[in-house]
Amino acid sequence: QVQVAESGGGLVQPGGSLRLSCAASGRIFSINVMAWYRQAPGKQRELVASITDGGRTNYADSVKGRFTVSRDNDKNGVYLQMNSLKPEDTAVYYCNTDLRLYNGGPYFRYWGQGTQVTVSS
Repeated sequence: QVQVAESGGGLVQPGGSLRLSCAASGRIFSINVMAWYRQAPGKQRELVASITDGGRTNYADSVKGRFTVSRDNDKNGVYLQMNSLKPEDTAVYYCNTDLRLYNGGPYFRYWGQGTQVTVSS
């Protein structure tokens, strides 16, 4: 059984910073892409940032220059450093991973339960 769990959300003032963490656990053979998505009330879930096992990153235009995604392959972890936060960053942030359970097997996507980030004064 694979579990994906996020942590680090909370309430922060505009201009502040937060760091989100996510770890995948269980019988995992390898992980390809790890990513952060977010969903604000009344809006569709959107990609925030992603990172491959080789370290290649991709960001939504709205967060470029403010957010940084990183990962620790030994810990099956992915992190999102969020700086200069704005009220429009308020959303539930979800982590997902594309992973294989065994050598040569297919990739499956697993999602975490989400963590709330609220940017407000």
